[in-house]
Amino acid sequence: MTLAFETRRATPVDADQIAAAHVDSIRSLGARVYAADVVDDWTGGRLAGDRNGDAYVHAMERGETFYVAVGAVEGVSAILGFASHLVADGRHRTAVYVRGVASRCGVGSALLHLAEAQALAAGARSLHVDASLAAVDFYKANGFDEISRGQHRLRSGRVMSCVVMRKDLEP
Repeated sequence: MTLAFETRRATPVDADQIAAAHVDSIRSLGARVYAADVVDDWTGGRLAGDRNGDAYVHAMERGETFYVAVGAVEGVSAILGFASHLVADGRHRTAVYVRGVASRCGVGSALLHLAEAQALAAGARSLHVDASLAAVDFYKANGFDEISRGQHRLRSGRVMSCVVMRKDLEP
């Protein structure tokens, strides 16, 4: 499927739409491999409005870089997905989320490439991700290798299975 979109660095003005894309991704793609209670906790609650843009604004203020893809969803301009880059505990980390309608349309890969370029510019030799089970194939297709299996603790305290992955970067 072809989907027209543009990518750019996100600003705090984008935060609420980033949150909406994040929730859509979890509910449409994550729900394929995780139980409903995990999906509910992962989104921050049963209602999509429970996850708002404040967390993304705070992350930006702490130095996390976000990139967004913008395109049309049912004829309305919207953020189709996002990628992030941050350095945590001495490791360059990333995450990519796309709306269900943008899945398998090149949006995630385009966003990941922007995060990789940011990591390289910041001196990274590798990039790490704790991939959801729904995203493992995406990261493998984009050059990541599985390091181990693990668990991610959600804000609710519930744990969800994940796959720890790494990609070596070349300048």
